Amino acid sequence: MNPNSCCMNNTEKMKTVNPATNKPLKTYDEMSIKEAGKIIDQTHTAFEQWRDLSYKKRAEHFYKLADLLEERKGEFAALMTDEMGKVKKQGVGEIEKCAWVCRYYAENARKFLKDTHIKTDMDDSFVTYQPIGVVLAIMPWNFPFWQVLRFAAPTMMAGNGAVLKHATATTGCALAIEQLFIDAGFPKDIFRTLLVSGKNASDLIDHKKIRAVTLTGSTDAGKKIAERAGANLKKTVLELGGSDAYLILKDANIKKAATLCTKGRLQNAGQSCIAAKRFIVVNDIYDDFIKAFKSEMEKQSLGYPADDEIDLGPMSSVSLRDELHKQVERSVKSGAKCILGGEKPDREGAWYPPTILTDVSEGMPAYSEELFGPVAIVIRAKDEEDAIRISNSSEFGLGGGIMSGNVDHAIAIARTRLDTGNVAVNDFVKSNPHLPFGGVKNSGYGRELSQFGIHEFVNIKTVTASRS
Repeated sequence: MNPNSCCMNNTEKMKTVNPATNKPLKTYDEMSIKEAGKIIDQTHTAFEQWRDLSYKKRAEHFYKLADLLEERKGEFAALMTDEMGKVKKQGVGEIEKCAWVCRYYAENARKFLKDTHIKTDMDDSFVTYQPIGVVLAIMPWNFPFWQVLRFAAPTMMAGNGAVLKHATATTGCALAIEQLFIDAGFPKDIFRTLLVSGKNASDLIDHKKIRAVTLTGSTDAGKKIAERAGANLKKTVLELGGSDAYLILKDANIKKAATLCTKGRLQNAGQSCIAAKRFIVVNDIYDDFIKAFKSEMEKQSLGYPADDEIDLGPMSSVSLRDELHKQVERSVKSGAKCILGGEKPDREGAWYPPTILTDVSEGMPAYSEELFGPVAIVIRAKDEEDAIRISNSSEFGLGGGIMSGNVDHAIAIARTRLDTGNVAVNDFVKSNPHLPFGGVKNSGYGRELSQFGIHEFVNIKTVTASRS
């Protein structure tokens, strides 16, 4: 750790706010970097015992954790509703998905990390996958349980320890997750939450017991973390921003496409790196798609997120809502047309309605920037080739989609033509424990989930031996 960090570290109060009312929830004391460092040391000590446990013993803890998640899903969904405005039914779904990923790695970690024997001129030669130590996770507020568990389950089933620096906005969720590990009977200190603000988070990377870092967040945050980790020669996995393009081809089922694009855009109030954001429509069906898409977007209800009947809650904070609105205003000023929404409701809280911008072209904020909220960007393409060009022109490359009646042709485009880490044909991108997840370009590098994710934070060690 930087020897000057403790002197430079100015701790402050960490506050959570209900975005539906803009009223404060709780206040927490931030840890100093020195205090956080002591916890990292404790987690490293716990790791030295945890790594020696069998996969079966580790799995027993994760099965218990999955059971507790399901038992308390209503409680945790309500916590997410309060802290970041997640719609209750989506929060319940998030917790159920967390239980899924825990069980998935409990069942599969041993298989994924089994020694790989390779025939060479040696009597024995094989690759073994060994834990590396304590991994630091810097996580965002938008999926406050899922982002953490999809990191922790593979990382810890591989035998590593884990420390979490969560977003300040979801501090209550961060502490609830730590308590979950305790309640599930995990060894003391093997998973810990560090109450450190974003401005001080990079100082944690200097700690000599931190062996690797994973970040889900903005591209700017990723660059800063990668720079600090690089200076310490520590591996990183970065899942960053996205401006996912969905190609609506001339043979698409327009009604189905409009429905799927609406769901893909408005999930979690549009606050997702893999949300559908840019809808690139070929000229032949542009007008028909706009009509169907607007009709679907208009049906979505905006209301208090604890209400079971609503589709869309508030954004996570008033400041982020205001930033999004400025992007919309600047785009309209540059020539875009707002055919739905685009106005801040006259009510307290971080509310923003489903919004559609059309006639979006190069040079506008909506064309090149990530709009992190319920705003859909519709771009007209001359034809299929032009749609592919527009999609790939983005600095981002996380996910994307293709709507087409010719599935085999769409798969061929997805396989070789789109410069992204994930593509969905006639659906929208969703992370799944069975499949690797991550991006290219300014959307980051490395992969989470599946067998690829569990291999990110292990020592892939070669062993050879001669018996003569």
